[in-house]
Parts: sequence; structure tokens; C-alpha cells
Amino acid sequence: MNTSGRLLVILTKNPEAGMVKTRLAQTIGNEQALEIYETLRRHTARIANKVHAERVVFYSSFIPASDIFLTSNFSTKLQEGNDLGERMLHAIKNGFENGLHHVVLIGTDCYELNSAIIENAFAALERSDAVIGPAIDGGFYLIGMNRTIPELFLKRQWSTSDVLRESIAILKQLEITHELLPELSDIDTFDDLKKSALWRGKP
Repeated sequence: MNTSGRLLVILTKNPEAGMVKTRLAQTIGNEQALEIYETLRRHTARIANKVHAERVVFYSSFIPASDIFLTSNFSTKLQEGNDLGERMLHAIKNGFENGLHHVVLIGTDCYELNSAIIENAFAALERSDAVIGPAIDGGFYLIGMNRTIPELFLKRQWSTSDVLRESIAILKQLEITHELLPELSDIDTFDDLKKSALWRGKP
């Protein structure tokens, strides 16, 4: 398949009870939080499979013997870096070093994300040098670019309500053209879960 130089990067934590969705687990317990995370990962794999791009999954700790992403549709690598920013930068930089021209990165926390939105992110990179998917909590569920932009990832504080605003300010300061996608909600807390389609039992 000709993917036109597009790479979809997926960052995932290895699904282990007590290690994923820790804020959610404070309310519903480690095992149920793990079940929710596995549901989110299955959703992410399903929508990623429909995207016209090469796909690579970066695991947080180790590459498992079996997993939803271990198919011919995904290549696998290990995350590298001391914090989230360094891990994202390493994954994106790896894509450009391997000859890809448009790199879009997502996580596995957004049940509202679909393949059409990811396709729109790649389309935006045909017009602009960066694209961001804003999350309702002030972060982002997607980030994409046509070249490495270290300033977006290094020496930053993550998991705050200022991440999106600061990211846009950095792009403006660097005079990098960018576009924003629709605002969506990640599932990090029990309140997030109760507001989601996942809680209502919808696909």
C-alpha cells in the first residue's frame, strides 16, 4: 500500500493492573481500570487499521508475546525517554529518520477519536506544518507535524490544563503554521468515564 509518506504513531502503556489508568482506578479499582484500558486499546487498534498510513506502536515497558497490536498492520518499538515529552519526541523523530514525511501521534485514551479525524489530521499536514487535536481537559489527544519540533516536547510540564495553550503559543512563537482538530475528551478519571459513550454502552 502506498501510504504517501504518512506515519501513524501510537503510544501505549503495557496493559498491567495497577500500572494503567491510575486516576480511574482510585474509584473503580485496578482490575476494572485495566478492563477499561483494554477496551480503549481495542478501539484505538480498530480505528488505526482504517487509516491510510504506515502504523507503528511504541510500548512503554516491553514488547509482549501477544497483544491486540501484534498484527501485520502494525510495526512495534519501545518508548525511550524520561518523561512523556521525551517519549513522544523520540517516537516522532524515529518516523522522520525512517523517511516518512507526515507523522501523526496518538495515545490510547480517547474513545471519541475515529479514523476520519486521523485522516483529517494527515490532510491538515498537506496544508500546514503542524496539527493538534485539543482535549477537553486542556491537553491534546493528537499531535502531528512535517518535521521534528523539539520545543513542543522538551522541558515541559505535562498532565496540566495548560498543555494545549502552551503548545499553541510555542507554535506561534516559532511561526509554524498549524491547524486544530475538533475538541474531544480523553478518559482519565471516573467523571470522564461517566460522560463518555463507553459508559453508555455505545460503540
